[in-house]
Amino acid sequence: MRNPLQTSFAAVFHTEVLVNSKRIAPYALMIVFAANAVLWWGWGPAVQLGWATNSDFYIFRNLLGFSFLALPVFNAVIMGDPVIRDFRTGIDPLIFSKPVGRGSYLFGKFFGNFFVLVCCQAVFPLTLLVLQGFRTSQMIVQPVRVLPYLKHFFFYVVITHLVLAAVYFVVGTLMRNSRIVYVLAVCFYPLYIGYGFFVLKGLPLRWWALLDPMGLGAGLRGNGFLHSTEFLNQYVVSYTPDMIVNRAFMVVVAIVCLTILYFRFAITVPDRNAEKLSVLNLSTAAERVSFEPGDLPASRSDQFSNRDLESEMRSQSVALPEVACANEGSKASVRKLISATALELRLLRSERSLIVLIPLAVLLAFLALPFSPGVSAVSHSAAFASSTIHGSLIFLLGVIVFNTGEAMHRDRELKVESILWSAPVPNNVFLISRFLATLLLALFLLLLIGLTAAVTQVLRGQTPVDVSTYLAAYSVILIPALAFMAAACIALNVLLREKYLAYAIIIAISTGLFYLYTQGYNHWAYNPALYGLWTESDLSHTPSRMVLLRAYCLGLTIIFLLIAHAGFPRRAKGRKL
Repeated sequence: MRNPLQTSFAAVFHTEVLVNSKRIAPYALMIVFAANAVLWWGWGPAVQLGWATNSDFYIFRNLLGFSFLALPVFNAVIMGDPVIRDFRTGIDPLIFSKPVGRGSYLFGKFFGNFFVLVCCQAVFPLTLLVLQGFRTSQMIVQPVRVLPYLKHFFFYVVITHLVLAAVYFVVGTLMRNSRIVYVLAVCFYPLYIGYGFFVLKGLPLRWWALLDPMGLGAGLRGNGFLHSTEFLNQYVVSYTPDMIVNRAFMVVVAIVCLTILYFRFAITVPDRNAEKLSVLNLSTAAERVSFEPGDLPASRSDQFSNRDLESEMRSQSVALPEVACANEGSKASVRKLISATALELRLLRSERSLIVLIPLAVLLAFLALPFSPGVSAVSHSAAFASSTIHGSLIFLLGVIVFNTGEAMHRDRELKVESILWSAPVPNNVFLISRFLATLLLALFLLLLIGLTAAVTQVLRGQTPVDVSTYLAAYSVILIPALAFMAAACIALNVLLREKYLAYAIIIAISTGLFYLYTQGYNHWAYNPALYGLWTESDLSHTPSRMVLLRAYCLGLTIIFLLIAHAGFPRRAKGRKL
C-alpha cells in the first residue's frame, strides 16, 4: 500500500504549510487573535454583568462573536491567492512540468492553507483556555474546563470558515485576481446583514438555526442580555438537529465549490485586460522602445513560452508617464504627478474587480437605506444620507485598504520596480499618485452611493431631495475619513514592507477601534471617522466643532503621508529622491 505521506497531495500540502511558516502574516494573525482573546476576557460584558468568563454560554458567545467580527476578512488574506502566487511569481511552468495532478495541486493548496488558517484561529480559544488560570477581583470563574472551547471552536468556527475559505479560494483561483476576493470579503458584512433582514427576519428561532450560515441563530434571544445571570452561568449549549443539519449543509457547500473548481481550473493564465500588465513598453520624450514578436528570445528558460509572450506583446500595453529632468521645478513635478495619477487610474480601470465593486456599491447603498417614511425629525435627506454613511463606511474603508496594498506592492510583484525607480521622478510622485488614485476610486463609489440614495428617496416619494445635506454629510463626515485611511494605509505599507502583514495589522487596528467605539470609548482623538460623535441634525447645520475635528483628521492625513515619504525605501546616491 502506498504511503499517504508520500503522495503528490501530501507534498503540496506540506509545501504550503512550510511557505506559510516563513511568512510574517500568520504570526501577525496569531498575535492579533491572542490580543482579542485577552481584550474580550478582561474588558468584555462578563465582568460588568457578573457572567462567568468560562461558562459554557460565554465560551459559545465569544467564539460566535470572534467568528463573525474578526475572521471573514482575515480568511481572505490567507485563502485568497495561494494559486495566484504561483502564476505571479512565474513558477507555474515548473510546477506543472512535474507529475502533480490537478486534484493533488488544488486540494493540497486549499487544505494546506486552510490548516494554517485554523492554526491561527485556534490561538483565540487556546488563549481563553489559558486565561482561566488568571482572574481579577471582579471576575467570576467556574472550575477549569477544556472540552467546550474545542467543541464549540470546531462546530461554529472551523466549519463556518471552511465554506468561506472554499468560496475565496475558488474565486481567487478561477479569476486569478486577489482584489475580487478582497471585495467579496469586504462585502460579507452588508450582504450577510441584508440576508438576515430580507430572508431571516421574522422567522422562528428554529429556522434561524437552520438557515443561518454563520450559526448566529443558535444563540439565545437578545444575545444573553434578556436572561438572568444565574441562568446564563448554568446554561449548557446543546446542538439541536437543526444546527447539525446546518453544519452538514455548510460542509456540502464547501465540497460543491471545490468540485466546481476542479472541473473549471485551467493551467493557462486567462488573456484578459487585468493580465496585460505583464509587459510594459517604456517610452521617453525622444523615442518609444518596444519589442516585436519576431525578436523574442528562444530560450526555454523563459517563464512564458514564445507563443504566450508574443500574445502578451500584441495586447494593449501601458506606457509609463514621460518624465523630465528631476530639477526642472515645481511645474515639472506637477506634470509628473498628473501623469502618474492618470496611469494609476488606468490600471484601476483595467481591473476586473471594478466590475464587481460598482454594482455592489449600489446594492449596499440601497440595503442601508431606511424603509419606513418619517424616519427623521430633521429631514428625509438627512435620514438617507446618514444611513448611507453608516452602511457604506466599512465597505469604502475596505476598498481603500486592499486597493492601497495592491497598488503599493504591484510593481515589485510584476518585477518592474527597479525600472520605475530608475526614472528621474521624486518619491512623492510615487506615493501621492497612489494616494490620489485610491481616494478618487473611493469618491467615485461614494458618488454612486449618493445617487442611489437620492434616486431611491425620489422613487419612494420622500421628497424634497436636499442636495446640500448630502454634500455636507459626505464632505464633512466621510471624505476626510477616507483620506485619512488612504494615507494611513500607505504609511503602514511603506513601513512594514509586506502586503499581508500590512493587511493583518490594519484590519486588527480597525477591529480593535470598532470594539472600543461600541463599548463607549470613542474619543475624537482616536476616532477619525467620528463614529457615534455626530447626529442627523449636524448634517443640516455643521457646527464649528465638527469642522475643527475634520481639520484634525486632515492634519493626520498629511502627517501619515510625510511618514510614508520619510520611510520610502527608494534611495539615490545615499539620499532620498
